Amino acid sequence: MLKGLALTLTILLALLQYRLWLGQGGIEELREVRQRVASLEADNQPLRDRNARLAAEVLDLKTGLDAIEERARSDIGMVRTDEQFFWVPDVAVELDPVVNPLPATRLEASR
Repeated sequence: MLKGLALTLTILLALLQYRLWLGQGGIEELREVRQRVASLEADNQPLRDRNARLAAEVLDLKTGLDAIEERARSDIGMVRTDEQFFWVPDVAVELDPVVNPLPATRLEASR
């Protein structure tokens, strides 16, 4: 009787080990899911960086007048009353979008 109980417990232990290592929801599947998560995190990181830059630019545009003035100068050619504007024909200037890496709160504190 004791041998039968030991044999039954050994078989039960073997089945549980099989399910743990190779069955559905086991260690192998967990490893695959972790690899997929790491891959998706790597794909999402550039998007998170871009979103952070855009959020900083939006905050700067909402709170900082310097960024609004700079955007108006580059996009629509704004000139202040105390400035002189000289136009040189046949000179092409490539304008890059204005992206301020520092949020407005840091800019205000640094002044």
